[in-house]
Amino acid sequence: MDRTVHLFNTMNMSSDPADLTAAASIRIAAMELFAERGYADVTIRQIASAAGVSPALVIHHYGSKERLRAVLEERVGAFVEALLADLARVQEDGGSATVARLFVDRLEREPAMEGYIRRLLCDGSPGGLNLFQRLYQTTRAGMQALQEAGVIRPSRDDAVRDAFLLSNDLAVLLFRPHLSEVVGIDPLSRDGLVRWGAEVVDIYSNGVLAAAADGGGADKG
Repeated sequence: MDRTVHLFNTMNMSSDPADLTAAASIRIAAMELFAERGYADVTIRQIASAAGVSPALVIHHYGSKERLRAVLEERVGAFVEALLADLARVQEDGGSATVARLFVDRLEREPAMEGYIRRLLCDGSPGGLNLFQRLYQTTRAGMQALQEAGVIRPSRDDAVRDAFLLSNDLAVLLFRPHLSEVVGIDPLSRDGLVRWGAEVVDIYSNGVLAAAADGGGADKG
């Protein structure tokens, strides 16, 4: 966390449950408004109105809109770290949970996070770029471990392969409403994961080109 934000939050911690509830309401309202309209088009007054508090209380808890955004971006980072910790724990226990399924589990606890992450990844902000870099480095480390274990084959270009796989995974999040409309299932719902996940596994395991299935097709000898 940015040191200024950390110190500011530490100085403004309160044992009053109503005060803590107000801070959470402000955070959730800001996350939803930033996701819907973008950071630049949201004001402190609008956040306060959505949270049912005064603008002064927003300033009391977070100091400024910029500091509030920093808190939200740090919360996204914590969300991702917790998700990855879940995945590592499941893998160590021999489970088969996917990132998508764990993502759904965590979104149920914090539903405002999905839209905010979608906006963050697309708005070109430093927070979005940092988030993508963290996800990419984690993907690279995970793929390297799988390659060393013999689960996946080496690639001609590991960096591009890992970026491609990460982009595919994130596309489900970014285009979730569109996918739900055209396919007729929500790919990140519990039921949708079954159908979506089965096809993803088949594509990654067997490919989509006929030539891949028959060993070369028309080009073969």
